[in-house]
Amino acid sequence: MSVIFLVDMQSFYASIEKTRYPEAFDKPLVVSGDPARRSGVILAACPLAKSYGIQNAERLWEAQQKCDHLLVVRPHMQDYVDISIEITKIFHHYTDLVEPFSIDEQFLDVTGSQHLFSSAEQMAKAIQAEVWRSTHVRARIGIGENKVLAKMACDLLAKKSQSGIDWLKKEELAQKLWPLSIDKLYGVGSKRTKHFRNMGIRTIGQFAETPLEYFKKKWGIPGHVLWMNAHGIDYSPVSNSSHDRQKAIGHGMTLPRDYEEKNDIKVVLLELCEEVCRRARSRKVMGETVSLSISGASYEIPKGFHRQVKLEEPSNVTLELFQAASRLLDTFWENYPIRRLAVSLSSLSSDQNIQLSLFQKDRDQLLKVGYTMDSINSRFGKTTIRRATSFLPASQAKDRSAKIGGHYQ
Repeated sequence: MSVIFLVDMQSFYASIEKTRYPEAFDKPLVVSGDPARRSGVILAACPLAKSYGIQNAERLWEAQQKCDHLLVVRPHMQDYVDISIEITKIFHHYTDLVEPFSIDEQFLDVTGSQHLFSSAEQMAKAIQAEVWRSTHVRARIGIGENKVLAKMACDLLAKKSQSGIDWLKKEELAQKLWPLSIDKLYGVGSKRTKHFRNMGIRTIGQFAETPLEYFKKKWGIPGHVLWMNAHGIDYSPVSNSSHDRQKAIGHGMTLPRDYEEKNDIKVVLLELCEEVCRRARSRKVMGETVSLSISGASYEIPKGFHRQVKLEEPSNVTLELFQAASRLLDTFWENYPIRRLAVSLSSLSSDQNIQLSLFQKDRDQLLKVGYTMDSINSRFGKTTIRRATSFLPASQAKDRSAKIGGHYQ
Protein backbone atom coordinates (compact mmCIF):
# COMPACT_ATOMS: atom_id res chain seq x y z
CA MET A 1 0.00 0.00 0.00
CA SER A 2 1.24 3.49 -0.87
CA VAL A 3 2.03 5.98 1.88
CA ILE A 4 1.54 9.63 0.93
CA PHE A 5 2.23 12.72 3.05
CA LEU A 6 0.66 16.14 2.58
CA VAL A 7 2.92 18.54 4.47
CA ASP A 8 1.38 21.93 5.25
CA MET A 9 3.28 24.83 6.80
CA GLN A 10 1.26 26.30 9.65
CA SER A 11 0.44 30.00 9.05
CA PHE A 12 3.40 30.05 6.65
CA TYR A 13 3.77 33.78 5.95
CA ALA A 14 2.91 34.77 9.52
CA SER A 15 5.34 32.23 10.99
CA ILE A 16 8.18 33.62 8.88
CA GLU A 17 7.33 37.17 9.92
CA LYS A 18 7.34 36.17 13.59
CA THR A 19 10.97 35.13 13.22
CA ARG A 20 11.63 38.58 11.77
CA TYR A 21 9.94 40.31 14.71
CA PRO A 22 10.88 38.42 17.91
CA GLU A 23 8.92 40.95 19.99
CA ALA A 24 5.76 39.65 18.30
CA PHE A 25 6.20 36.12 19.68
CA ASP A 26 3.24 36.44 22.07
CA LYS A 27 1.23 38.97 20.04
CA PRO A 28 -1.48 38.49 17.39
CA LEU A 29 0.14 39.07 13.98
CA VAL A 30 -1.24 39.15 10.47
CA VAL A 31 0.39 39.56 7.08
CA SER A 32 -1.61 41.93 4.91
CA GLY A 33 -1.30 43.79 1.64
CA ASP A 34 -1.30 47.57 1.48
CA PRO A 35 -4.36 48.73 3.52
CA ALA A 36 -4.66 51.83 1.30
CA ARG A 37 -5.38 49.59 -1.70
CA ARG A 38 -7.69 46.68 -2.46
CA SER A 39 -4.85 44.36 -1.54
CA GLY A 40 -5.44 45.26 2.11
CA VAL A 41 -6.71 41.79 2.94
CA ILE A 42 -5.37 39.19 5.33
CA LEU A 43 -2.92 36.88 3.58
CA ALA A 44 -1.97 34.97 6.72
CA ALA A 45 -2.79 35.12 10.42
CA CYS A 46 -0.86 33.51 13.24
CA PRO A 47 -2.76 31.09 15.53
CA LEU A 48 -3.09 33.77 18.22
CA ALA A 49 -4.69 36.17 15.73
CA LYS A 50 -7.03 33.39 14.58
CA SER A 51 -8.16 32.96 18.19
CA TYR A 52 -9.82 36.40 17.82
CA GLY A 53 -11.85 35.08 14.89
CA ILE A 54 -9.58 36.56 12.22
CA GLN A 55 -9.55 34.57 8.99
CA ASN A 56 -7.42 34.55 5.87
CA ALA A 57 -8.83 36.59 2.95
CA GLU A 58 -10.95 38.89 5.10
CA ARG A 59 -10.44 42.63 4.81
CA LEU A 60 -7.88 44.19 7.09
CA TRP A 61 -10.24 46.76 8.61
CA GLU A 62 -12.61 43.94 9.61
CA ALA A 63 -9.75 42.09 11.31
CA GLN A 64 -8.71 45.23 13.18
CA GLN A 65 -12.23 45.58 14.54
CA LYS A 66 -11.93 42.09 16.04
CA CYS A 67 -8.51 42.82 17.60
CA ASP A 68 -7.52 46.45 18.22
CA HIS A 69 -3.91 45.56 19.15
CA LEU A 70 -3.27 43.53 16.01
CA LEU A 71 0.28 43.69 14.65
CA VAL A 72 0.09 44.18 10.88
CA VAL A 73 3.11 43.51 8.65
CA ARG A 74 3.43 43.66 4.91
CA PRO A 75 4.39 40.56 2.92
CA HIS A 76 7.94 39.79 1.82
CA MET A 77 7.18 37.44 -1.05
CA GLN A 78 10.75 36.73 -2.10
CA ASP A 79 11.54 35.49 1.41
CA TYR A 80 8.54 33.17 1.33
CA VAL A 81 9.57 31.75 -2.04
CA ASP A 82 13.16 31.23 -0.85
CA ILE A 83 12.07 29.44 2.33
CA SER A 84 9.58 27.31 0.39
CA ILE A 85 12.45 26.18 -1.85
CA GLU A 86 14.58 25.44 1.22
CA ILE A 87 11.78 23.30 2.66
CA THR A 88 11.49 21.40 -0.63
CA LYS A 89 15.18 20.56 -0.39
CA ILE A 90 14.57 19.18 3.11
CA PHE A 91 11.82 16.92 1.79
CA HIS A 92 14.21 15.54 -0.81
CA HIS A 93 16.28 14.17 2.09
CA TYR A 94 13.40 11.74 2.65
CA THR A 95 12.11 10.95 -0.84
CA ASP A 96 12.72 11.89 -4.45
CA LEU A 97 8.95 12.04 -5.11
CA VAL A 98 8.02 15.55 -4.00
CA GLU A 99 5.17 17.46 -5.65
CA PRO A 100 4.48 21.11 -4.73
CA PHE A 101 0.76 21.75 -4.23
CA SER A 102 1.12 25.40 -3.26
CA ILE A 103 3.83 27.62 -1.80
CA ASP A 104 3.17 26.14 1.67
CA GLU A 105 1.89 22.62 0.85
CA GLN A 106 3.66 19.69 -0.76
CA PHE A 107 2.90 16.03 -1.38
CA LEU A 108 5.53 13.39 -0.60
CA ASP A 109 5.38 9.76 -1.65
CA VAL A 110 7.38 7.96 1.04
CA THR A 111 6.30 4.43 0.10
CA GLY A 112 9.82 3.43 -0.86
CA SER A 113 11.67 5.18 1.98
CA GLN A 114 9.45 4.79 5.06
CA HIS A 115 11.32 1.57 5.95
CA LEU A 116 14.24 3.78 7.05
CA PHE A 117 12.12 4.69 10.09
CA SER A 118 10.23 2.57 12.56
CA SER A 119 6.93 3.87 11.21
CA ALA A 120 5.45 6.47 8.87
CA GLU A 121 4.52 8.55 11.92
CA GLN A 122 8.15 8.58 13.10
CA MET A 123 9.23 9.69 9.65
CA ALA A 124 6.66 12.51 9.80
CA LYS A 125 8.02 13.60 13.19
CA ALA A 126 11.55 13.67 11.78
CA ILE A 127 10.40 15.89 8.92
CA GLN A 128 8.63 18.23 11.34
CA ALA A 129 11.77 18.50 13.47
CA GLU A 130 14.08 19.23 10.54
CA VAL A 131 11.77 21.87 9.07
CA TRP A 132 11.52 23.56 12.48
CA ARG A 133 15.30 23.53 13.03
CA SER A 134 15.94 25.05 9.61
CA THR A 135 13.11 27.57 9.28
CA HIS A 136 11.24 27.88 12.62
CA VAL A 137 8.05 27.03 10.78
CA ARG A 138 5.79 24.31 12.14
CA ALA A 139 4.72 21.59 9.71
CA ARG A 140 1.47 19.67 9.91
CA ILE A 141 1.32 16.35 8.11
CA GLY A 142 -1.61 14.35 6.83
CA ILE A 143 -1.00 10.72 5.89
CA GLY A 144 -3.04 8.56 3.53
CA GLU A 145 -2.72 5.87 0.90
CA ASN A 146 -3.36 8.50 -1.80
CA LYS A 147 -3.23 12.27 -2.25
CA VAL A 148 -6.86 13.07 -1.47
CA LEU A 149 -6.78 11.09 1.78
CA ALA A 150 -3.50 12.76 2.79
CA LYS A 151 -4.96 16.20 1.99
CA MET A 152 -8.11 15.64 4.03
CA ALA A 153 -6.10 14.06 6.85
CA CYS A 154 -4.04 17.23 7.05
CA ASP A 155 -6.88 19.75 6.70
CA LEU A 156 -9.47 18.02 8.87
CA LEU A 157 -7.46 16.01 11.41
CA ALA A 158 -3.77 16.98 11.69
CA LYS A 159 -4.59 20.67 12.14
CA LYS A 160 -6.60 19.76 15.23
CA SER A 161 -4.10 17.20 16.55
CA GLN A 162 -1.61 18.20 19.23
CA SER A 163 1.18 16.43 17.34
CA GLY A 164 0.18 17.98 14.03
CA ILE A 165 0.17 14.50 12.46
CA ASP A 166 -2.78 12.28 11.57
CA TRP A 167 -3.49 9.30 9.31
CA LEU A 168 -6.80 8.93 7.46
CA LYS A 169 -7.44 5.36 6.34
CA LYS A 170 -10.21 4.23 4.00
CA GLU A 171 -11.69 1.92 6.60
CA GLU A 172 -12.02 4.92 8.96
CA LEU A 173 -13.94 7.18 6.56
CA ALA A 174 -17.37 6.35 7.99
CA GLN A 175 -16.10 7.17 11.47
CA LYS A 176 -13.81 10.16 10.89
CA LEU A 177 -14.95 11.81 7.65
CA TRP A 178 -18.57 11.07 6.90
CA PRO A 179 -20.09 12.70 10.04
CA LEU A 180 -18.55 16.07 9.04
CA SER A 181 -20.44 18.89 7.34
CA ILE A 182 -20.50 18.64 3.54
CA ASP A 183 -18.49 21.87 3.19
CA LYS A 184 -15.52 20.06 4.78
CA LEU A 185 -15.18 17.71 1.82
CA TYR A 186 -12.16 18.50 -0.35
CA GLY A 187 -13.33 20.23 -3.53
CA VAL A 188 -16.63 21.56 -2.14
CA GLY A 189 -16.79 25.37 -2.11
CA SER A 190 -19.49 27.74 -0.93
CA LYS A 191 -21.58 27.52 -4.13
CA ARG A 192 -21.50 23.73 -4.19
CA THR A 193 -22.35 23.65 -0.47
CA LYS A 194 -25.47 25.68 -1.18
CA HIS A 195 -26.49 23.21 -3.91
CA PHE A 196 -25.98 20.27 -1.55
CA ARG A 197 -28.03 21.87 1.21
CA ASN A 198 -30.83 22.68 -1.21
CA MET A 199 -30.84 18.95 -2.00
CA GLY A 200 -31.10 18.12 1.71
CA ILE A 201 -27.52 16.85 1.94
CA ARG A 202 -25.88 18.14 5.11
CA THR A 203 -23.02 15.71 5.76
CA ILE A 204 -20.29 14.04 3.73
CA GLY A 205 -21.80 10.68 4.66
CA GLN A 206 -25.18 11.58 3.18
CA PHE A 207 -23.42 12.49 -0.07
CA ALA A 208 -21.22 9.36 -0.04
CA GLU A 209 -24.22 7.07 0.43
CA THR A 210 -26.10 8.58 -2.53
CA PRO A 211 -25.68 6.56 -5.77
CA LEU A 212 -22.86 7.85 -7.98
CA GLU A 213 -25.00 7.83 -11.14
CA TYR A 214 -27.21 10.59 -9.70
CA PHE A 215 -24.30 13.04 -9.38
CA LYS A 216 -22.72 11.99 -12.68
CA LYS A 217 -25.99 12.86 -14.39
CA LYS A 218 -26.36 16.12 -12.46
CA TRP A 219 -22.78 17.47 -12.54
CA GLY A 220 -20.84 15.20 -14.87
CA ILE A 221 -17.13 14.67 -14.19
CA PRO A 222 -16.95 17.20 -11.28
CA GLY A 223 -19.74 15.30 -9.51
CA HIS A 224 -17.92 12.01 -10.09
CA VAL A 225 -14.66 13.43 -8.67
CA LEU A 226 -16.39 14.76 -5.54
CA TRP A 227 -18.03 11.37 -4.96
CA MET A 228 -14.62 9.72 -5.30
CA ASN A 229 -13.20 12.20 -2.75
CA ALA A 230 -15.93 11.25 -0.28
CA HIS A 231 -14.92 7.60 -0.70
CA GLY A 232 -11.18 8.32 -0.46
CA ILE A 233 -10.49 7.32 -4.06
CA ASP A 234 -7.68 9.05 -5.98
CA TYR A 235 -5.55 7.52 -8.73
CA SER A 236 -3.24 10.48 -9.39
CA PRO A 237 0.40 9.76 -8.48
CA VAL A 238 2.79 12.07 -6.67
CA SER A 239 4.99 13.43 -9.44
CA ASN A 240 7.80 15.97 -9.38
CA SER A 241 7.04 16.75 -13.03
CA SER A 242 3.30 17.35 -12.70
CA HIS A 243 3.64 21.07 -13.41
CA ASP A 244 5.60 20.46 -16.59
CA ARG A 245 2.35 19.63 -18.39
CA GLN A 246 0.70 23.01 -17.88
CA LYS A 247 -2.64 23.28 -19.68
CA ALA A 248 -3.00 27.07 -19.61
CA ILE A 249 -1.01 30.20 -18.85
CA GLY A 250 -2.79 33.12 -17.27
CA HIS A 251 -2.32 36.36 -15.40
CA GLY A 252 -4.74 38.64 -13.60
CA MET A 253 -4.79 41.49 -11.15
CA THR A 254 -7.04 43.36 -8.75
CA LEU A 255 -6.93 47.00 -9.75
CA PRO A 256 -5.90 49.72 -7.26
CA ARG A 257 -9.08 51.67 -8.07
CA ASP A 258 -12.27 51.18 -10.03
CA TYR A 259 -11.60 51.38 -13.77
CA GLU A 260 -14.52 52.84 -15.73
CA GLU A 261 -13.01 54.03 -19.03
CA LYS A 262 -12.46 51.47 -21.77
CA ASN A 263 -9.17 53.05 -22.82
CA ASP A 264 -7.83 52.71 -19.27
CA ILE A 265 -8.97 49.10 -19.07
CA LYS A 266 -7.26 48.33 -22.37
CA VAL A 267 -3.97 49.75 -21.08
CA VAL A 268 -3.93 47.14 -18.30
CA LEU A 269 -5.32 44.50 -20.64
CA LEU A 270 -2.37 44.98 -22.99
CA GLU A 271 0.06 44.65 -20.08
CA LEU A 272 -1.59 41.41 -18.94
CA CYS A 273 -1.39 40.03 -22.48
CA GLU A 274 2.30 40.97 -22.53
CA GLU A 275 2.93 39.04 -19.34
CA VAL A 276 0.96 35.98 -20.49
CA CYS A 277 2.87 35.90 -23.77
CA ARG A 278 6.19 36.34 -21.98
CA ARG A 279 5.42 33.32 -19.81
CA ALA A 280 4.34 31.33 -22.87
CA ARG A 281 7.56 32.19 -24.68
CA SER A 282 9.63 31.24 -21.63
CA ARG A 283 8.03 27.77 -21.80
CA LYS A 284 8.51 27.59 -25.59
CA VAL A 285 4.78 27.22 -26.22
CA MET A 286 1.99 28.96 -28.12
CA GLY A 287 -1.76 28.95 -27.44
CA GLU A 288 -4.87 28.77 -29.55
CA THR A 289 -7.58 29.89 -27.08
CA VAL A 290 -7.71 33.32 -25.40
CA SER A 291 -9.88 33.83 -22.30
CA LEU A 292 -10.88 37.09 -20.60
CA SER A 293 -12.36 37.38 -17.10
CA ILE A 294 -13.84 40.60 -15.73
CA SER A 295 -15.15 41.29 -12.21
CA GLY A 296 -17.29 44.33 -11.48
CA ALA A 297 -16.48 46.77 -8.69
CA SER A 298 -19.71 46.27 -6.72
CA TYR A 299 -19.77 43.59 -4.03
CA GLU A 300 -23.51 44.09 -3.45
CA ILE A 301 -24.51 43.58 -7.10
CA PRO A 302 -21.93 41.20 -8.61
CA LYS A 303 -21.25 41.70 -12.30
CA GLY A 304 -18.68 40.26 -14.64
CA PHE A 305 -18.04 37.58 -17.21
CA HIS A 306 -15.64 34.89 -18.38
CA ARG A 307 -15.49 34.40 -22.15
CA GLN A 308 -13.06 32.88 -24.60
CA VAL A 309 -12.30 32.99 -28.30
CA LYS A 310 -10.24 30.74 -30.55
CA LEU A 311 -7.41 32.25 -32.59
CA GLU A 312 -6.99 31.42 -36.25
CA GLU A 313 -3.65 29.80 -35.40
CA PRO A 314 -1.58 29.26 -32.22
CA SER A 315 0.29 32.35 -31.06
CA ASN A 316 2.41 33.91 -28.32
CA VAL A 317 2.48 37.33 -29.98
CA THR A 318 1.28 39.99 -27.55
CA LEU A 319 -0.68 42.09 -30.04
CA GLU A 320 -2.50 39.06 -31.45
CA LEU A 321 -3.55 38.05 -27.94
CA PHE A 322 -4.53 41.65 -27.13
CA GLN A 323 -6.68 41.99 -30.25
CA ALA A 324 -8.61 38.85 -29.33
CA ALA A 325 -9.05 39.92 -25.69
CA SER A 326 -10.14 43.40 -26.80
CA ARG A 327 -12.88 41.91 -28.98
CA LEU A 328 -14.18 40.01 -25.96
CA LEU A 329 -14.12 43.21 -23.88
CA ASP A 330 -15.94 45.17 -26.59
CA THR A 331 -18.58 42.46 -26.92
CA PHE A 332 -19.35 41.51 -23.34
CA TRP A 333 -18.45 44.46 -21.08
CA GLU A 334 -21.51 46.58 -20.25
CA ASN A 335 -19.72 49.76 -19.13
CA TYR A 336 -19.83 49.04 -15.38
CA PRO A 337 -16.79 49.87 -13.19
CA ILE A 338 -14.42 46.93 -12.82
CA ARG A 339 -12.07 45.91 -10.02
CA ARG A 340 -10.37 42.84 -11.51
CA LEU A 341 -9.44 41.43 -14.89
CA ALA A 342 -7.50 38.39 -16.03
CA VAL A 343 -6.27 36.93 -19.31
CA SER A 344 -5.27 33.35 -20.08
CA LEU A 345 -3.93 31.38 -23.03
CA SER A 346 -4.81 27.70 -23.43
CA SER A 347 -4.79 24.87 -25.99
CA LEU A 348 -1.00 25.01 -25.79
CA SER A 349 1.43 23.56 -28.31
CA SER A 350 5.15 23.79 -29.04
CA ASP A 351 6.39 27.06 -30.51
CA GLN A 352 8.38 24.99 -33.00
CA ASN A 353 5.20 24.09 -34.88
CA ILE A 354 4.39 27.25 -36.86
CA GLN A 355 1.84 27.36 -39.65
CA LEU A 356 3.34 29.21 -42.61
CA SER A 357 1.09 31.73 -44.39
CA LEU A 358 1.25 33.28 -47.84
CA PHE A 359 -0.65 36.30 -46.55
CA GLN A 360 1.42 37.13 -43.43
CA LYS A 361 4.97 37.27 -44.63
CA ASP A 362 6.15 39.25 -41.60
CA ARG A 363 4.69 36.91 -38.94
CA ASP A 364 8.02 35.20 -38.40
CA GLN A 365 9.49 38.60 -37.51
CA LEU A 366 6.60 39.31 -35.11
CA LEU A 367 7.37 36.09 -33.27
CA LYS A 368 11.07 36.92 -33.05
CA VAL A 369 10.39 40.42 -31.63
CA GLY A 370 8.77 38.96 -28.52
CA TYR A 371 11.71 36.65 -27.76
CA THR A 372 14.15 39.53 -28.32
CA MET A 373 12.26 41.78 -25.89
CA ASP A 374 12.20 38.98 -23.31
CA SER A 375 15.94 38.48 -23.63
CA ILE A 376 16.68 42.18 -23.08
CA ASN A 377 14.29 42.54 -20.15
CA SER A 378 15.65 39.37 -18.56
CA ARG A 379 19.18 40.70 -18.77
CA PHE A 380 18.69 44.35 -17.80
CA GLY A 381 15.43 44.40 -15.82
CA LYS A 382 11.73 43.70 -16.33
CA THR A 383 10.86 47.23 -17.45
CA THR A 384 13.89 47.97 -19.64
CA ILE A 385 11.67 47.80 -22.74
CA ARG A 386 8.09 48.92 -22.26
CA ARG A 387 5.28 49.85 -24.60
CA ALA A 388 4.38 53.52 -24.77
CA THR A 389 0.99 52.84 -23.20
CA SER A 390 2.76 51.72 -20.02
CA PHE A 391 3.71 55.34 -19.39
CA LEU A 392 0.04 56.37 -19.18
CA PRO A 393 -1.57 57.02 -15.75
CA ALA A 394 -3.73 53.89 -16.05
CA SER A 395 -0.70 51.62 -16.41
CA GLN A 396 0.21 49.12 -13.71
CA ALA A 397 3.34 47.68 -15.38
CA LYS A 398 5.95 49.48 -13.29
CA ASP A 399 4.15 48.76 -10.03
CA ARG A 400 3.66 45.06 -10.89
CA SER A 401 7.29 44.64 -11.90
CA ALA A 402 8.30 45.14 -8.27
CA LYS A 403 6.00 42.37 -7.03
CA ILE A 404 5.86 38.60 -6.72
CA GLY A 405 2.45 36.98 -6.71
CA GLY A 406 0.80 40.41 -6.64
CA HIS A 407 2.73 41.54 -3.55
CA TYR A 408 5.94 43.47 -3.03
CA GLN A 409 9.08 41.40 -2.70
